[in-house]
Amino acid sequence: MPKTSARLLALLSLLHARRDWPGAALARRLEVSPRTVRRDVDRLRELGYPIVTTKGPDGGYRLGPGSQLPPLLFDDEQAVALAVGLQLAAGAGAGVEEAAARALATVRQVLPARLRHRVDTLRVTAVERSAPPPLDSGVLVAISGAVHAREVLRFDYAAPAAAATAPRRAEPHHLVTRGGRWYLVAWDLDRGDWRTFRADRISPRSPNGPRFAPRDVPGGDVAAFVAGRFAGLDGTGDWPCRGEVVLHLPVTEVAPFAQDGIAEALGPDRCRLVLGSWSWPALAAAIGRFDAPVEVVGPTELRDAFAHLARRFAAAAGRSR
Repeated sequence: MPKTSARLLALLSLLHARRDWPGAALARRLEVSPRTVRRDVDRLRELGYPIVTTKGPDGGYRLGPGSQLPPLLFDDEQAVALAVGLQLAAGAGAGVEEAAARALATVRQVLPARLRHRVDTLRVTAVERSAPPPLDSGVLVAISGAVHAREVLRFDYAAPAAAATAPRRAEPHHLVTRGGRWYLVAWDLDRGDWRTFRADRISPRSPNGPRFAPRDVPGGDVAAFVAGRFAGLDGTGDWPCRGEVVLHLPVTEVAPFAQDGIAEALGPDRCRLVLGSWSWPALAAAIGRFDAPVEVVGPTELRDAFAHLARRFAAAAGRSR
């Protein structure tokens, strides 16, 4: 969002929150000059907000009675960006999931039918909590549209250090973000197997191919499947050992270090963590690095691994004395 637009929204929020605002106080809150506040007030008036100038030693502003939010106008790229941003926020595990979902539903209601259709076709799965880089909105819409319509996607794929190849054909199933990148999870029709394609290397061709019956991603969990593929796991897309615990830490302190795990808030100081590893002792050790009380939800093998490590560490501590 441009700096000026963000400032206008902040100014409008302040005017809604309090009846009268001295101009100097608004300038301090927005960290701008009084002259900039006056210009921003004029811009809001041009947009239809009845802002009244109050008299007095300092002068000030008041939002007039009966003011309503004017219609929101979005171009195609803004609508796509808004839908993607709110969907990622809805899965961010930062306590804003419900608010983000409600915001997306509210904004959707004021969009024209054409843009509403584009927003409805966007489905994004966040495999890791990281902001993906910019990607052409046309590519996002084309991939998401094919996923939504269950139509074969035809595209050119720019693989690094590779000669030109014939157009690829795949059944697109999920658009995901991981490690700061966009990926398409699809069934490759030419290779007869599941593949993950970097979306920034995809150049969709038009029109799409025929409709297809959806397949089940191996293991049934797209996040676990993608994480497993990047970890070099087999076709199941999952770690050999996966467990669930409750950590007595805020989710904001766990999610950035959960790697391919899933962290969900259970309260201000507790979160649920689902994590995988090559062995149960390795998984217990990975969870133990968070240095916080742990409640093992399951399975039994993870609980036994904690007991095994406890005995080993206790023996090591005894020998060091």
